[in-house]
Amino acid sequence: MAQQEVKNGVVEKAAAVKFTAMKPQLMVEAPKAVDAVQFYKTAFGAVEAGRTVYPKRKAEQDLPHILSAQIELAGSTILVSDISDDSTPVKTEGTGCVLCLETEDVEAAIEKAVSAGAVAEGEITDGDGACCGGRVGKVKDPYGYVWLICSPAKKCADVEA
Repeated sequence: MAQQEVKNGVVEKAAAVKFTAMKPQLMVEAPKAVDAVQFYKTAFGAVEAGRTVYPKRKAEQDLPHILSAQIELAGSTILVSDISDDSTPVKTEGTGCVLCLETEDVEAAIEKAVSAGAVAEGEITDGDGACCGGRVGKVKDPYGYVWLICSPAKKCADVEA
């Protein structure tokens, strides 16, 4: 359905835009994308769906430069990529991004992530302060990303105005 847009007092029809997917891209320091993909497989049960490597690599590189590894995790697609000093994106250490996974067994999921190399942060929280009364724990993966491991959200009671 077309939307209306006003420019200089004139109403114009603007084309509606519909997105078909949103794929977060986790950038890790090169050449650690291979290790990161393996970590996400081991810790969270991700499945690798594809990989694109940079066709030219430097002689001193043992591993190919991963432009994009596509993993499937909990019904979502996530891209994992190597970044290096000459990469276009700004190098971050996983800051500004928190990923949330839902599971019925928060403790087991955190234990599995920790045994794969993540670090547990804080205690598992129960009750009203956690995901509408559910349980939530937090781990940081070896690449700096924070993952909330939550039980499925309970239906929140309607708030009276």
